[in-house]
Amino acid sequence: MKRVIVTLVTLAMASASGLFADGLSCDLSQYTAQSGLTAAVAADALVVTWNGDRGTELRMRLAVENGAPLIRDLSTRPTGGAWTTVLRHAQPSFRVVSGRRRITDQQLQPLRRLNIPITEEILQREQWKAFWDAPLYIDGSDVRPPTHGTAIPPMQGILSQPGLPRLASEVHRAAAVFHGTSCAVKTNGGRLEITFPGVDLGVFAGRLEYLVYRGTNLIRQAVIAQTHEPSVAYKYDAGITGMPIEAGSRIAWRDLSNRWQQNRFGGAVNDTPMIVKSANRMVFAETPGGAVAAFPPPHTFFGARETEQNLGYTYYEKRADGAFGLGVRQAEREEDPEFLHNFALRNARPDTWQIMPVFLYVSGQHVPAMADAALAFTHADRFKAVPGYKVMGTHYHTSITGRLRDSGVLPDVEAAKDAGINIYAPIDGPRSSGLDRLAGLAAYYKTARLLSDDDFLLMPNEEHESNRPALGGHNDLLISKPIFWTNERAEGQPFVENDPVYGKVYHVVTPADMMEMTRRENMLIYMPHPRAKGSTGYPDAIKDTDHFRDPNYRGIGFRWGMGIDGSEIRLSQYRCLELLDEMNNWVADLPTPPKFIQAIAETRSDIGARGKPPIDDTYGMSPVNYVKIDRVPSVGDMSSIVNAMRRGDYFVTSGEVLIPSYAVQGTGNRRTIVADVEWTFPLDFVEVVWGDGTKTDRQIVSTTDLPAFGTKHFEIPFDATGKKWVRFAAWDTAGNGALVQPIKLDTSAVAGE
Repeated sequence: MKRVIVTLVTLAMASASGLFADGLSCDLSQYTAQSGLTAAVAADALVVTWNGDRGTELRMRLAVENGAPLIRDLSTRPTGGAWTTVLRHAQPSFRVVSGRRRITDQQLQPLRRLNIPITEEILQREQWKAFWDAPLYIDGSDVRPPTHGTAIPPMQGILSQPGLPRLASEVHRAAAVFHGTSCAVKTNGGRLEITFPGVDLGVFAGRLEYLVYRGTNLIRQAVIAQTHEPSVAYKYDAGITGMPIEAGSRIAWRDLSNRWQQNRFGGAVNDTPMIVKSANRMVFAETPGGAVAAFPPPHTFFGARETEQNLGYTYYEKRADGAFGLGVRQAEREEDPEFLHNFALRNARPDTWQIMPVFLYVSGQHVPAMADAALAFTHADRFKAVPGYKVMGTHYHTSITGRLRDSGVLPDVEAAKDAGINIYAPIDGPRSSGLDRLAGLAAYYKTARLLSDDDFLLMPNEEHESNRPALGGHNDLLISKPIFWTNERAEGQPFVENDPVYGKVYHVVTPADMMEMTRRENMLIYMPHPRAKGSTGYPDAIKDTDHFRDPNYRGIGFRWGMGIDGSEIRLSQYRCLELLDEMNNWVADLPTPPKFIQAIAETRSDIGARGKPPIDDTYGMSPVNYVKIDRVPSVGDMSSIVNAMRRGDYFVTSGEVLIPSYAVQGTGNRRTIVADVEWTFPLDFVEVVWGDGTKTDRQIVSTTDLPAFGTKHFEIPFDATGKKWVRFAAWDTAGNGALVQPIKLDTSAVAGE
C-alpha cells in the first residue's frame, strides 16, 4: 500500500507516493493513472487534473489546514493553454439541523381499521413514511392549522401525532467540524473519488468526499455520514466559503422572474447566510478568473411537501475577514401557514450512510455566458421532448374548475406547460354525491376541454378515497373519456342507467362494481401513495383480493418526497421500488399482467381562491411519465394514453435520464435485455431487476466509465431460468433516474394482455 506519513521537516522529500503537510497521509493504493484523469502530490497538496467539457482542462489542488480539507485553488484552461485560477482558498462548508421523526395519526388510522396492533415495531417501521410531519416546527406544533380553502374538506385527525408538542430540546444545530489526518484517492471508471475522513456534523459522523468526472467540469462535494440515533429527521446546507473578495468578485443569480441579480459585496458583513430565491436552484460565484455555479441534486434535495413554492434553495455570505461563500440550503419550514405542519425533511435511518451533496460547475467564462452549460444538466428545468413520446404529469390537487371560474389565472398549468408537460392530469373529481356530483363532473370535463389544446391535454382524472366502494387506501382513476358515476345506489336502482342530462351513469358501491366499470369504459386504477398517508397498510392488505388482481388495477404511484432517505441511491427506493418488486412477486404465478408504477406529483394548487404562487419548482418536485403515443389526444377520446399505460408502453423518469427504447429479446431461458439510455449527469449504473415469485434479485452494471451527457445502447445477456418477471432501470450520480415497467417472463397466456 502506498501510504506515507510526512512531517513539515521532511516535506522537501515529498514524492509521488502521496505526501501532505501537517502529518497527513494519503492512500493512493486504489488510484490508477489514466489519460485525462490524474492525481499526484506536489509539495503539500494533492493535485487532481482532468479533461473537462467544451475543450477545457481543470486542475484542483487539495490541501489541509488545521485538520480541515481545503481547495487551495481551482483552475481551468483551454486544452494545452495557460491555467487561469477561478477559485482560491475554498473551504467546504456544511451545516445540519436535526429533529425527531414522528409517525402521524393519518398513518395510524388505516392500520387501526385493519385491526393491526400498534406495536413499537410498527411505530418504528412506519415513522419513516410520515408525510404530515414537521420536526423543526416547534411553536404551535400542538395546534391544528387552519383548514385548507373552501375547496377542500376538513382533514380531521390527520395532523395529530403521538408525543406532541415538539420540544426545542429535540432540535440540534451544528456546523461541520473537520479533524482529518489522512485522505484516499480511488479510481472508479472515469472518475476519481477523493475522501477525507474525520467529519463531525451534529448527530452525524463520517467523511468528506469530492467526485471529479472525466469529460465534464462538474464536481460533487459531499459529506457522507451516519448517525446511531433513532428517529432522526434532518436538513442540511452545503457549499464553499473562505474565498477572498477581490476586484471583480460577485455573486450572481437569476431571480424567480428569470432576471439577473447580483451582489458585489459592497454592503455590510452578513452574520447569517443571505437566502436567495434563485431560478433553477442555482447560484453563481464570479471571480476575475471565471465563475462557479453551485446547485443541489435536482430532486433528491426535496422532502415531503404538498406545495412546489420556491423557499430559497441557495445562499451566499460576506464574512468579516474579507472572504465570501455560497452554496445550497434546505429550508426549515414552509412559508405558507396552511402547510406549517407538512415539512417532513429527510429521514436518517440509524447506521445508514447519509449523502449530503452540493454540485459545483467550474468555468473560465463569466456569467451569464457560462450559465447555460450548468443548466444543461436539467435541460434548463424542462422535460426533454423525445420522438414518439408525450410527457405526462399526474396527481395534481388543483380545484381547477372553481379557480378558472373565479379568477381565470392558473399559474400551475402555465408552469407545467413551461416544464414541457404535454398531459397534465389533476385528480379533481367532485367529492359531492348524487346530482351535485354529476353536475361537478360535467363542469370538470368542460374545464378540461377549455384548457386543452393541440399539444396539451388537461386529463380529468380523479382520486378516490371513499369507503364506497371499499377498494382500500386511495386510488387514482385514469379515464379514457368523460365518465359519469356515483358511489351510491338506491334499493332497486340499476348499476347503469340513462340520465336525461348526463347520459350513461354508473352507480358504483362495491369493488366488483368498480372493476366492471373500468372494463366497460377502459379505465385504469393506480394507488397513488402506497404505504403512506391514508394508504398506510396498503396495498399489502388487499393483495389477495379480486379487485387488486384485476388487470385494470394497474399498480402504484411513484414519488420520492414521502419517506425520502438520504442514504437512497435510487429515487423512492425504500417505499416505492421495493414495493413494486414485491407486488410482482405476489402476482408472479397468477394469470394476470405484472403490476406497474406511475409517476405522480402529489402537490396542491387548490389553497382557497389564491392558488399556488405564480413561480414554483414544478420540475424539481415531481417525476413524470413518458407515454409512447404519437400525438396528444382530446378529452373526448383519451384511450391512446390509457391503452399505452395498460401495455406498459411508458417509462418513469426524473427528467435527466431517459430510456426511449427497451425490450426483452429472445425466447426460453436465453434472453437479452436491450435498452437505449440517454443522460445528463454522469451515469452511475444501470440494473436488471427480477423476481422468482418469492424474492427479488438484480444485476448492476457499473457505468462510471461513461461521460456526462451521453447515450448508450445496452445489450445485457439474461438467464431467465426460474425467473418470473424482469425490469430495467438507470441511475446517475445525483440520484436521478428512469425505469421501465416490469415484463412477465413465463410463456403462458396472460389475462388482459
